[in-house]
Amino acid sequence: MTQIRSLHAREVLDSRGHPTIEVDVTLVDGSQGRAAIPSGASTGSREAVELRDGDKTRYGGKGVLKAVDNVNTILAAALRGFDAGDQAGLDQRLIELDGSGNKSNLGANALLGVSLAAARSMAEQRGVGLWAYLAAGEEVSIPVPMMNVISGGVHANNNVDIQEFMIIPAGLTSFHEALRAGSEVFHALKSLLHGHGLASLVGDEGGFAPDLRSNVEALETILEAILKAGYCPGEDIWLGLDVAASELLETGKYQLAGEGKRLTAEQLIELFDDWLAEYPILSIEDGMAEDDLDGWRQMTMKLGSRVQLVGDNNFVTHPDIFEAGIAEGIANAILIKPNQIGTLSETLATIRMAAAAGYAAVVSHRSGETEDTTIADLAVAMKVGQIKAGSLCRSEHIGKYNQLLRIEEALGDQARYAGRSTFQQLSAH
Repeated sequence: MTQIRSLHAREVLDSRGHPTIEVDVTLVDGSQGRAAIPSGASTGSREAVELRDGDKTRYGGKGVLKAVDNVNTILAAALRGFDAGDQAGLDQRLIELDGSGNKSNLGANALLGVSLAAARSMAEQRGVGLWAYLAAGEEVSIPVPMMNVISGGVHANNNVDIQEFMIIPAGLTSFHEALRAGSEVFHALKSLLHGHGLASLVGDEGGFAPDLRSNVEALETILEAILKAGYCPGEDIWLGLDVAASELLETGKYQLAGEGKRLTAEQLIELFDDWLAEYPILSIEDGMAEDDLDGWRQMTMKLGSRVQLVGDNNFVTHPDIFEAGIAEGIANAILIKPNQIGTLSETLATIRMAAAAGYAAVVSHRSGETEDTTIADLAVAMKVGQIKAGSLCRSEHIGKYNQLLRIEEALGDQARYAGRSTFQQLSAH
């Protein structure tokens, strides 16, 4: 009773009010799964291709009716009767039907919508949560949230260069306590910003977007908020950065426009080194531009034993690209974004590759999100230990956190919060 009876896609809106695709997969017994696909702003050049219409008379060219039509015609006809329980076979068939190397013919958004909705239909058919279906009886864990509290770069209209300043409540003993701590710090930060006469408007991922004088001022203000909320920096809560360095690179130099600095890769690494000595930073994402391989090597050699160095735009959740990065010895962690690669099976393969190589993995949302909570279930099922789901406001972010609360409740006494153990080798510094 796990054969696919029908596929249906529609155009819906994401958190930025732009169109995206939502797909329903219905099995012959009536079980149904639904998935809505997010979209990024700071994207890697080698990501699988998100198919957009380009018709400037609709949504400024961002419509996804072509991707919707590809699901409702080509994929619906080809996959009718296919066993949704064969996830690997289904995803391979999707790749073959697309026929390109980067999923540009049918669209990675169309393919991923079918892939994830099929998995959800199977979870529904089995009467279990998606996390339990994906875990297939293996041990699970609740991830540490990396919460965006101050936004800059392309995610905010301010003069802060670093794209995300995050809090990481790894020192708490449960997910619900970690979430409470994050919320309390978020609201303490809002109060501080108001006290300093600064705006508390938020960026794409829900972090506040004040016009601070420097990146260091952002770090200092967050530490003040942690203390104001009654927590200890470096004991209860640490800091994380998403530099999005590809967005900063101009003519061979990293431009920190808000601070009036143009830095070489070596100088930027020295800046990170200084920050690590001064602040309880556990994680730096995309500290170098995606094509700055030499910069990545230098940064990994100098900082890799003391901080988590997460590759995002340089790895794009692609098993082959990531494998090459592992061979080069760059970074020590990878960001996992299913829509960068376009199928669930390839996403799972990349997560397993990271574990085998001793790299950490962080399952992540995108800045153009939906109410879909798949990444919460995926992070639990695969025991990755970390999740980026945005800030402590706006339902596209809170929905992921609330799903983790439900999973924690469902697990009861078996719930294990990844917590400090995720960063055990790094937190001592």
